[in-house]
Amino acid sequence: MSRQKKTHGRSANRSVGKLARGNVRVAQPNELSEAKASAADTIGVRAFIANSLVLYRNGQIRAALDVVIQGLKIDPENAVLLNHLGVFAARLGDAAAAETAYRRAIAANAGCADNFYNLGNLLKAQNRPVEAESAYRSAVAAKPDFADAYNNLGNLLREQNRPDEAEAAYRAAIDSKPDYADTYSNLGNLLRERKRLDEAEAAYRKAIAKRPDYAEAHSNLGVLLKEQKRPDEAEAAYRRAIALKPGYAEGFSNLGVLLMEHKRHDEAEAAFRRAIALRPGHADAYSNLGNLLQMLERTGEAETAYRNALAANPDSADARWNLSLLLLKQGRFKEGWPEHEARFSPLRSNRKMAPPPTSLDGGTILPQWQGEPLSDRSLLIWSEQGLGDEIQFVRYLNLFQTRGLKHLMLACKPPLKNLFASQNLADRVISTSEWRPERAAQFDFWCYPLSLPLHFSTTLENLPATIPYLRAEPARIKRWATHLPQSAFRVGLVWKGSPTHANDANRSLPSLATLAPLWSVPGIAFVSLQKGAGEDEAGIDLTHQPLTHLGGNIDDFADSAAILSQLDLMICVDTAVAHLAGALGKPCWLLLPKYGTDWRWLEGRTDSPWYPRFMRLFRQSVDGNWDSVVSQLVEALEVTHRYVP
Repeated sequence: MSRQKKTHGRSANRSVGKLARGNVRVAQPNELSEAKASAADTIGVRAFIANSLVLYRNGQIRAALDVVIQGLKIDPENAVLLNHLGVFAARLGDAAAAETAYRRAIAANAGCADNFYNLGNLLKAQNRPVEAESAYRSAVAAKPDFADAYNNLGNLLREQNRPDEAEAAYRAAIDSKPDYADTYSNLGNLLRERKRLDEAEAAYRKAIAKRPDYAEAHSNLGVLLKEQKRPDEAEAAYRRAIALKPGYAEGFSNLGVLLMEHKRHDEAEAAFRRAIALRPGHADAYSNLGNLLQMLERTGEAETAYRNALAANPDSADARWNLSLLLLKQGRFKEGWPEHEARFSPLRSNRKMAPPPTSLDGGTILPQWQGEPLSDRSLLIWSEQGLGDEIQFVRYLNLFQTRGLKHLMLACKPPLKNLFASQNLADRVISTSEWRPERAAQFDFWCYPLSLPLHFSTTLENLPATIPYLRAEPARIKRWATHLPQSAFRVGLVWKGSPTHANDANRSLPSLATLAPLWSVPGIAFVSLQKGAGEDEAGIDLTHQPLTHLGGNIDDFADSAAILSQLDLMICVDTAVAHLAGALGKPCWLLLPKYGTDWRWLEGRTDSPWYPRFMRLFRQSVDGNWDSVVSQLVEALEVTHRYVP
């Protein structure tokens, strides 16, 4: 299922520590160019270089630039003066002049690593990664122990999703400069992203050991400790960062996320607002504040916060993504679907989606479908996000029958392959593990399933809700029939979702025992489809539950469909099983938490337009209180069973 960015299930934003970045290096007075300066002019040129540095360090950038320009009248090809010209022009916002100056400096002295380094920084800032990488590599070729250049090359490679090369660059920086705290912190960020958490922690702690007052490293360590479920240590790290740097907006924003996750709402709001006060254009803090306000059902304020984030940074994919979920949850689909495309943006700080590997002929990339005509074309639908997402949105494949497609392939997650392959959904169904890049030549476009509502202009009034759109295989139905209770009203149960889900602490029940009041309803045979987390509870008769446990023997969703098709009712928390029940046209009672409720269940409804007539929603009214929800289930089950023969 799609998740809101922080991501606190769907209503909080995970902020990450900012990278420590290498500073622009200014050539020193003794780094004189070997350009054509006469002996008589040498002392004068030295004076211009020295004076420009004094003015620069005093913040008089325009005056420093004027001095350099005067010096270049004496020695137009002086590499040091040209380097300074580039640095000062860049500081004044004239990127074109800065680039010209750096390239002239390189032409005058190709052996000066600083010129390449500064050019690399400029090109990186202009989002010209290929040229920036070339400049950084030229810098380290000219100066093999150039730690700053290796550090910034590592940052560039990390942003380009080239983690092995980025790690090599960071380690080269550390080899060249063993006390380089910035690079240790950057390496920690990379290792954390690669789930090498012990190594990441060691890198952060090395950064702090090298520079105890390094606020950013303390904050980055806090991010890691939070992800490791070590909240007290994480909070201490964040607060240490803030104590070291009281104006550190990012530290306050990160602290706010932690406080929000632990439902210390007033403190979290204060932290986010402090971050915004310190940096009024702090898009992440605005977006995080929006998530908190949405969690607290202050939706108007939440929307304002998201839009403030986008006003501060129109390219903030996190803010767009979070705004999309608010709009969709309100049923404002026309506004929400376009913003929802931000979920796969490479600019998202917690991006987990990846397009199909489709590079052709060493460079041509299969285009993503943006709604172009499909007559006589071939289309690949590529897996994304959760299993429940794929089950919910596979319904859209039926709509392609009127688009004149020549060939339609569905690539889904492996547990769904057998289920989807047994339906008349596509010309071919494969699992993502079976995909090979060379197959891309067979297609004109590819598309994510959750982009289909946008391209089919879905609203609440026209969403495709023909139920059922999935069916169980007869052979599997027959095989599972012998394992089911042969009489009574059969009710399926799933009480926990995946523990890796960002909102699992809210959406999953504490244990099977929470449902014990259901056992009091006479004439019910309960069937457990619980698999994975919580599965062992089904085999321990601590609550005297009349329960047949099948979850441990389920291989895939085709098996789950066969079992579900033979039940009278499914009761579950918000997992893929709920979507499967709805897609099969099986009555499903869905338990929803107070916080982090997914956008697709909309606001305040007890039904779902995605699964009309078959889905009934039972919502928590008080955070953490499942007892009242279960009481409603008991009452509803008594009424339902009373009228079912």
